[in-house]
Parts: sequence; C-alpha cells; structure tokens
Amino acid sequence: MASSPESPTILKHPSSDTPFLFTKLQFHFSFFHVISTVSSFSRKSASMAPSTKTVLIPIAHGTEPLEAVAMITVLRRGGADVTVASVETQVGVDACHGIKMVADTLLSDITDSVFDLIVLPGGLPGGETLKNCKPLENMVKKQDTDGRLNAAICCAPALALGSWGLLEGKTATGYPVFMEKLAATCATATESRVVIDGRIVTSRGPGTTIEFSLTLVEQLYGKEKADEVSSILLVRPNPGEEYTFTELNQTNWSFEDTPKILVPIAEESEEVEAIALVDILRRAKANVVIAAVGNSLEVVGSKQVKLVAEVLLDEVADKSFDLIVLPGGTLGGAKNFASCEKLVNMLKKQAEADKPYGGICAASAYVFEPNGLLKGKKSTTHPKVSDQLADQSHIEHRVVVDGNVITSRAPGTAMEFSLAIVEKFYGREKALQLAKATLV
Repeated sequence: MASSPESPTILKHPSSDTPFLFTKLQFHFSFFHVISTVSSFSRKSASMAPSTKTVLIPIAHGTEPLEAVAMITVLRRGGADVTVASVETQVGVDACHGIKMVADTLLSDITDSVFDLIVLPGGLPGGETLKNCKPLENMVKKQDTDGRLNAAICCAPALALGSWGLLEGKTATGYPVFMEKLAATCATATESRVVIDGRIVTSRGPGTTIEFSLTLVEQLYGKEKADEVSSILLVRPNPGEEYTFTELNQTNWSFEDTPKILVPIAEESEEVEAIALVDILRRAKANVVIAAVGNSLEVVGSKQVKLVAEVLLDEVADKSFDLIVLPGGTLGGAKNFASCEKLVNMLKKQAEADKPYGGICAASAYVFEPNGLLKGKKSTTHPKVSDQLADQSHIEHRVVVDGNVITSRAPGTAMEFSLAIVEKFYGREKALQLAKATLV
C-alpha cells in the first residue's frame, strides 16, 4: 500500500546552517513517493554543469544484478556517461542468482578519476566487498568532501555509506533487514522508497531501483529529462502496491519438479527486461537457462551492458522447455530474435505443443505477430511498436496473459511481468512473497 503523508521535519542544508523543509511529498513523477530535500545543489548541477554527466557504478562478486543493470541503463538513457568498474581483480564478476556481469574497467585503474555521481548497488556479499574496498571508500569520501553526489541502494547505505561515516545527521533508507544497522549510522532511518538528503540519495532494493535511478537522472539533468526517460520506461503508476495483470482464457501452466525456462538474449536485447526475468525466476527456484543467439556467449545489450549467457541457443534448440520467454529491445534486440530461424522454430513448436511462451516490449510485435504466434490471442507491447499488432485491444495493459501466451510492455513493467510468470507456475502466494522480498 502507498504510505500515508508524514509531518515535515526540519533539517539543515549540508552546505549551511540554514534550516530547510524535509518532507514526504509526491515526487515530480506523479507515481513516486519519496523523501526529498529542497536542495540548491541539484538545481545548480542541472543548470550550470556540462551537458554530459559522469557516473561511476562499482560492482563485485555478489552484487545484486537487477539493481546494477537498472541503474546503468536508466542513467545512460538519461544521457549520463556511466562507467561500470569492477572492484575485483578482473572485469568479469559473478553477481547474485548465477548472473555474470562484465565491467568496463577495473576500479584500480580509475581511482584518480572524478565523477559527478558515484552509485553503489546492493547484494551480498557484494555490499560487504564494496564496504571493504579502501580505494572506493576514499573516492566516495572525496566525492562528499568536494560537494558531489553519492548514492546507494539496498544494503549499501548501511554497509558502505553508514560504515564510512557519511550518514551522520542524515535521513536515509535501505533494505528492510538492514534498517537496524542503518539506524545506528544515521540520524533517521525511514522506510520511504527513495530518500534525498543533501548530496546523498538512498533507496531500498530491486523493486525501487528504477524510481531511484530516475531520481538520480533528475538530480543530474532536471525534471524534464527524468520525465522523458520515465515515459519511455513505463514505470509503475502505483509503486509499492500489490501487482496485477490481465488474464483471459485461464489455463494451468504445468511442469514436472521445477519449471524449466529458456531466456534467450541477443545483441541489443533490453538489459533490464532480460535480467529481471532471470533474477525473479531464479529467486522462485525455477531452472532458468540463458541462451545467446549468435556465436558468442557475451552479447552487448541496447544500453551497452555486457550480458553473458550460459549456452548458445544452438546447444539447446532440441531441448524441451516449460516456458520460452523473450526480453525486448525496440531498436535491435527483438529484430535479432525475429531473424533467428532456429528461435522462431522453437517458438512455433512450443505453440503447437500448447506450451507457454511469452515476450516483453517489442518481442510480441516483431517476433510473435509476424509468425502467427498471436493468432486469436490478446497481447500488449511497447507503445512505439503497438501499431504492428493486428489486435490492439489490450495494448494499454501492462501485462496480458491469454491462455499460454504472456506479453508485457517495457522495462518498467518487467518485474510485474516476471511475477506474473511466477504466479502462473507457483501460485499467487509465492509471487506475493517475492514481490515483498524485492520491494515491488
């Protein structure tokens, strides 16, 4: 449920002794509720600084991949020059839920670089590794001293920013199980989904990451740019409330032992959509196989995030799956799927066997529709390509299940889409447990 209004609290701006109002208000995006400060810093940075802002996102073994990927892609959509740096001794890291990530560089190679914003993702043991990384600590502390932005999500506010003494006298938030630890390091620990206090922005977990990232876009570029990115992502109008989806021709999705699910990825696949599927479905204990279309396990997504598959699609083309589900990517990802004859044939066989298949964003428009996979079915897709659907009666719905076909719209609907799949296989109680754990 959305939180109720709170009484305003008087705080002091970090650069002066002048009190200012710190109150819960409805964010610039009408569907966000955050703690916000009336801060001159964000206004100045939006109006006076160069057009391209630089952002550092450090990652480690055990980083929460959905948080990291959502931050990277949303900030890049906003126009930021984002550097992903591994604090390990190699650029490749083993993130949570068996997901591999590849950084742009090693942190050790850029410790003298200056950034407009440093953002710390959560996840364990990744958050602990970030906390114990002395070069990163020094960079973040210098960032604060020099009056530039720092941000953290999930366990990172408590483990890193709090441990480094940067939250003293601040109001901050974090993942629920870290609230007690957070309270010991800051003036006020709050359950708000996103908190801005001076030069520090904090948030709670995977399900708040897009709101958090849009807040950072606004801090760097202003409200207009943040609104523009938000409209493309199709962010939830009611974050924190129970997720829903539209279902027609209800059908039981069956499986033996554990659902076996294929998630293909290709060059220019939409990264948040792909990672949300894998992240949420593996949290549900589904057997998820990430398969690359093409000749390389590593593919570069639509916002230049390096995604790593476990197998090539050719290696699993003859195998049986309880569900084949495609991420999107309006410019190239879905079109690359559509040009893969082997994948299209797998989807046709799935339909002929009356087994579930699905897609988000442009997948339904570019892959399903041209190949007769939506015949007699209601579906949805991204607004940019909705004119490609023969039946447009449900294009405004965020998630549509029609029998064994499930479709959705955009990165901002990816978690609802993933939870709907969990519900179809495991039931609503399991899906709601996951929604609560991920703060959807």
